[in-house]
Amino acid sequence: MNTKVLLAVVGPTAIGKTSLGIQLAKHFDTEIISADSRQFFKEMEIGTAVPSKEELSEATHHFIQHKSIFEPYSVGDFEKEAINLLDDVFQKKDIVVMVGGSGLYVDAVVSGLDDFPEVDPKIRKQLNQQLEEEGLESLQKELEQRDPEYYKTVDLDNPHRLIRALEVCLTADKPYSSYLNQPKAERRFKTLYIGIDAPRETIYQRINTRVDLMMDAGLLEEAKKLYPHKELNALQTVGYKELFEYIEGHCTLDFAVSEIKKNTRRFAKRQLTWLRKNDAILWVPYNAEPKEVLQMVTDRLKTDLYA
Repeated sequence: MNTKVLLAVVGPTAIGKTSLGIQLAKHFDTEIISADSRQFFKEMEIGTAVPSKEELSEATHHFIQHKSIFEPYSVGDFEKEAINLLDDVFQKKDIVVMVGGSGLYVDAVVSGLDDFPEVDPKIRKQLNQQLEEEGLESLQKELEQRDPEYYKTVDLDNPHRLIRALEVCLTADKPYSSYLNQPKAERRFKTLYIGIDAPRETIYQRINTRVDLMMDAGLLEEAKKLYPHKELNALQTVGYKELFEYIEGHCTLDFAVSEIKKNTRRFAKRQLTWLRKNDAILWVPYNAEPKEVLQMVTDRLKTDLYA
């Protein structure tokens, strides 16, 4: 087989991407690339739903807890490393599985990143200082003014994304969105997106259950250990920032947990909005039997990619 294929398993958080990715990897005797940016960091285990040791043992995984929160690591870094790894794995395998909850990171591997201007580190430092002194809302308002188009689609609760967009706006004196959707990089493989679908009520129920299980597993204790480093970009994320508020005495634990559930549900909604724009996704039911899903994937490979 000359055609190399990347199977990109996507879907909202807590829907079962890890499980499906392992099933596909075992069926096709191949390896898994994680494109979940929160699972890159070894200090963040419980709150990012890192695959269990048993799951990791079922197939070879890459980009799971391979970095420290103290190391700078960008989507550009991930793209380069993932493409280099794919080149190596495709020498021995015709199919590789990628599992991702981070749409930007998945798309970076599939089609490359847009070409942005180089940013002056002073601008980034100023924006981080603005975040610390004036809060997230000040960044949101500035982005709405400078780039109303991107403001409509960006995760407004993610300071890293807001700062990234604003630093480009300030550097180039033009909207961040004007750099998006440029001609993409050529890849030496084809991609089949496999999306896991479920009713919204089911997704929200699974999210609520997962958060409860995380708390039972010791998420609060993990957050307390990380609290001294709460200003790091990696920790500006759902599951940790709400517990930091509790640790600082700004709310009760019950309220913090309810906020984690609410913000995770919002995140899942944004994930689905991102995915619905991609009409090439093969959607499979979350509760389908593994054999049924494998048959759907095999049929699509035959008709679309190997025809």
